[in-house]
This record gives sequence, structure tokens and C-alpha cells, in this order.
Amino acid sequence: METQFKSNATTVNGYTIGAPNDTLADDMQTSFAAEDIVKTLVKMDALKLLFKENRLLNLDGLLTKLAAPVAKTSFLIFKNNRYITVPTETIAFFNVKYESSVITCFGKQEYFVNHSLEHIQNLVAEKQFFRLNRQYLINFNAIKEVEHYFARKLLVNPVMPLKDKLIVSREKVTEFLNWLEDR
Repeated sequence: METQFKSNATTVNGYTIGAPNDTLADDMQTSFAAEDIVKTLVKMDALKLLFKENRLLNLDGLLTKLAAPVAKTSFLIFKNNRYITVPTETIAFFNVKYESSVITCFGKQEYFVNHSLEHIQNLVAEKQFFRLNRQYLINFNAIKEVEHYFARKLLVNPVMPLKDKLIVSREKVTEFLNWLEDR
């Protein structure tokens, strides 16, 4: 059914269809099928909804990316008048030696680094490294086994032999065990 709009306005699904004044309608001399207009308006509503949903999904994705901390993947080390990069996956642990932070790799190489242990802890992935105590930040892959120790503490046995005993204080035991389990 075709309807010629001249000076009358028609309302369909909350939309007003028609000419705002007689002269414009007379100039346009356009005819539309009312069913076509209704279909177009329904499509417009569907598109509006689609854009709203996509915009929200994109914002959620962006917020997730912004909230996720980016972990450092390597450290730049100066040794023997050369700069080398040490990938974090090759690092067994960080520890304090002679009041400086030291990187110890699985291959037993040691490198001094110009960051405090606390700063390094903020740089590396929380899922990969755990701060055992004031002296050690250990890689998950460097842990061979964990034993109960005196006074509800834990003793961490690393995959490589060390002179020091790696002790987890009783205050950190629950946090450490949760970290081990949430892998």
C-alpha cells in the first residue's frame, strides 16, 4: 500500500513520518510504502542496539587490557664491557648479595642488576615469581619441592643446590601455597 505524504504527519512505532510543512512535501513529491518505512525503522533500532552492545564489549576488552599488568620479559645486563639481555624464563631466582640484587639463571650464571628486589618484584609476572623473604624472589620452575619447617614455616628446595636455606615465613605460608596451587 502506497501512501503519498503531503501535509499530514503519521506516527509509526514512536517515529513521526511526514513532512514538517506543506511546501517541502509538495517540492519532494515522494511516495513511500508505509510497510517499507516501518521495516527501515525497525532495522535502525536493531543497528542502534548492535552498536551499543559492541561498544560495551570493546570497552570491557580495553579495560581488561589496561588492568592486566605487563610483565618484563628480559633484563638488560652490563657485564664484561658488554650489554646482554637475560630472558626472565631463564632466571631461577633473584636474591640480595652484598647489598645488591643478583640474577641467578638455571645455568648458574650470576648477574648484578641495578634494581632493588622490591622493584624487580613489581616488574616480573606474579604468576611466575614469588617473594619468599627479604632475600629471595624465586621462579616457579626453580622449585623442586617444599617441606614443612620449624614453627610453621616452609623450606623450599630449589632445583639447583644453594648455600642458603630458602625459608618462607609463617606469615607468608598461606599466600605461598595458594600461589603454588593457582598454576
